[in-house]
Amino acid sequence: MSNIFYYSYSILTSGLSSVALPGFWCYTRLTGRYRKHFRERLGFVPETPIPGPCDAPMIWIHAASLGEVGVAGSIIGSLMKAGTDCRVTVSTMTEHGRDLAVKKFGGRAAVIYAPFDSPATVNGALSRIRPHVLVFLETELWPSWLFEAKRRGVKICLLNGRISERSIRGYLKVRPFFKTVLNCFDRFSMISIKDARRMARMGADPLKIMVSGNAKYDTLVMDVDPAAEQEIRTLLNIGETDRVFVAGSTRGGEEEKVLAAYKTVLKDFPDTILIIAPRHIVRAPSIGSMVSKNGLGYQLRTSIGKGKGRRTEKIIIMDTFGELFKVYSVGTVVFCGASLVPLGGQNPMEPAAWGKVVLYGPHMEDFMDVKGLLEAADASIPVADGKELGKKITLLFADGTAREAYGNRARNVVRDNCHAAERHAAVIEELLKETETL
Repeated sequence: MSNIFYYSYSILTSGLSSVALPGFWCYTRLTGRYRKHFRERLGFVPETPIPGPCDAPMIWIHAASLGEVGVAGSIIGSLMKAGTDCRVTVSTMTEHGRDLAVKKFGGRAAVIYAPFDSPATVNGALSRIRPHVLVFLETELWPSWLFEAKRRGVKICLLNGRISERSIRGYLKVRPFFKTVLNCFDRFSMISIKDARRMARMGADPLKIMVSGNAKYDTLVMDVDPAAEQEIRTLLNIGETDRVFVAGSTRGGEEEKVLAAYKTVLKDFPDTILIIAPRHIVRAPSIGSMVSKNGLGYQLRTSIGKGKGRRTEKIIIMDTFGELFKVYSVGTVVFCGASLVPLGGQNPMEPAAWGKVVLYGPHMEDFMDVKGLLEAADASIPVADGKELGKKITLLFADGTAREAYGNRARNVVRDNCHAAERHAAVIEELLKETETL
């Protein structure tokens, strides 16, 4: 099958943003935010020293963006802890992901931009890196990359794999194509049984599939740092006893509902602070206009801090990137966005790791397994709409004992589901042993 055939199939699949026509890829990368380090994206990986013995096997881990970089960190940490003899290269797609990877892995791995998914660019990168094991994380399925690596005899695995109920409908429309793509993998180490079953439905060999849990939980536990909480409290002028309602990763159509809920809370708790963190920070100014139209004052996060000024308003709108996890630390209650609108929800385990009361709406399709874990432990609170959100928060503010109990149960759910990174790392170790016998 030609590369054109691969893409002709893929563009018919809804929601598969990681696959596109080669010409479109080149145009968007040259004119948009992917212009930086363009030669790397063409496969011209710089000849930089890679930490580790020069004769040690090479592991190439593709961590598309910030979240995957965190997972990669947990897995690399587990490999190092186990004393695995290897060198590591980490590739990312986004500038923010690369910056975080350099910060995390500067002394442990080489960090590059991933090549465009075409035979020429992929082969250039593969020739320079020469991996023994190629690791994709979560839902990354790149046809040309997979076919070319398989042709070269590279061992390939998907770690921390997940397939949401929403996305599988798109994949199944072109199941014969994806069955061919999935045949390139040697192992699938999935987050949950449901993810494993969905992968099998897509055409993966069931004998290659295993369930190892979610390595993001390991990352969350490691990232919970009292110093980070104090940093945010100082920065945003938030005291230990202040009541704070954090609405994280909100989407269009939700902020109105969040503001209505906030107004309900203000009737009983007029000093409540609201922090709105939109999923896309470019929407911050329009959200600010919405707040003003509701007769409320606000400040953008970028107007607060050293050399800028103190927080003086009760509403803060986050317009910075990468701070949300730390902001959760100061929340008294946390609402996870993309759930009052049909957009699949956001990960409730992030605030849960801080021991916060977690609330979310009815649309949590992308996080059903996490939702199930929390609700089974009575560690989260689902709400039907913005009106119920306001009522539930008011009740929680009035009952500190219940609030603390919810937070403790949420934190325990995260801790009880740790150590998945070790199981995913074991898959890499197994594949490395197989390369020794070839």
